[in-house]
Amino acid sequence: MPPEAAGRGRTAHLWLLLPAAALAALWLSWHSLAAVDFLYPVFYDRIGVHEHIEEFAPQNRYKRGFETTTPAERQRLFAAIVDAIHRSGEGLEELAYRDPAGRPLDRLLRPPEAGHLRDVATLLERLLPAGALAMAWVVVHLVLMRRLGWTMPPLRRLLGLSLAAVAAGVALVLLVGPRRVFAWAHDLVFPPDHPWFFYYQDSLMSTFMMAPYLFGAITLVMLPLAVLYYAALLWLAGRTAPQAG
Repeated sequence: MPPEAAGRGRTAHLWLLLPAAALAALWLSWHSLAAVDFLYPVFYDRIGVHEHIEEFAPQNRYKRGFETTTPAERQRLFAAIVDAIHRSGEGLEELAYRDPAGRPLDRLLRPPEAGHLRDVATLLERLLPAGALAMAWVVVHLVLMRRLGWTMPPLRRLLGLSLAAVAAGVALVLLVGPRRVFAWAHDLVFPPDHPWFFYYQDSLMSTFMMAPYLFGAITLVMLPLAVLYYAALLWLAGRTAPQAG
């Protein structure tokens, strides 16, 4: 076998490794941010969530008094939702907001909002195991690389190509429009008869999450974090196997 063909054979495994590493990196990034409530306490002041609540909570047509809650109470509620969507939506309907003295004022979510968050929980139940499997495969892959002598191109080359692909994806999203992509993704993954869009005047959930702006801010942190995890996984792969020129 010519040396070039042999080299290609020893690097063909990258078609399995790179997608798995990308998915595992996203999984790691998601769990890292979930552990700190997706930085909601940080974004609360940075993107103007407090002012947004002060403007729209008094206009809510179904709920009263949310504007009197404290920032700590709002952060508690966000953390409770993060916890619930990782536990099949358990406890969403019982979430209540309290006044500064700790007295319950009302339930946070109306049935359509709780239903949407349950859809989110169902989606996570389908996606997160795929990330865990991808992470497991990366570990298995590293073992196979060492035993079978699979090689790795230089890390700089792999990262350069991967970052170019990410940049192309980001450019495409910006070209189409982030809000249009956000709406298209929701229409794609959620049942058509389940509402997911809520006006601020109808939904405390949308108001105190400042949707979709908060989700954009979270994405701007999650994506670079995933790239760092991806680079770390490829670095480990490079340390496991000899590099191909």
